[in-house]
Amino acid sequence: MNAAARSFRRRGRWVSDLLIWLALPSVVVFSFLCLEMSDPTQEILVLSRRLLDSIVSGDWKSYEALCDPSITCYEPECLGHLVEGLAFHKYYFDLPGGGKSPVNTTICAPHVRFLGPDAAIVSYVRLTQKLGADGAPVSVRVTETRVWQRLDGNWRHVHFHRSPA
Repeated sequence: MNAAARSFRRRGRWVSDLLIWLALPSVVVFSFLCLEMSDPTQEILVLSRRLLDSIVSGDWKSYEALCDPSITCYEPECLGHLVEGLAFHKYYFDLPGGGKSPVNTTICAPHVRFLGPDAAIVSYVRLTQKLGADGAPVSVRVTETRVWQRLDGNWRHVHFHRSPA
């Protein structure tokens, strides 16, 4: 297979994943400014997309599978404290969902940096569109940095920082 065919096949597989993913009930849409990405970069972006989709859809099993059990984070819900472990996050997954309203999450200008073959950082602005309490559409913007580490051959989400933008 020549280089052009391999490139098309890689992009085709990514497009196939995206089309399947867009068919899910909770849609998370990614905006990429880069047209050609290396496979490791693409892998981190796809994992990040799956992580956000699990959050939006309330899929604890998928979220837990992507995260290291000792994950750490700083986020507004932590009230300035470093939180370690999954129990803090499970609380939010266990809350009653009520009437699920449509949610659309857009990742703006993601930047991936590798710190070696087994560690990567992805940073972006996350825009979330949803319906407010009055039924009117609202958009929320946060900045996120997520750290991924390859452990036992698999990428695991090990730390994140989320702040209001």
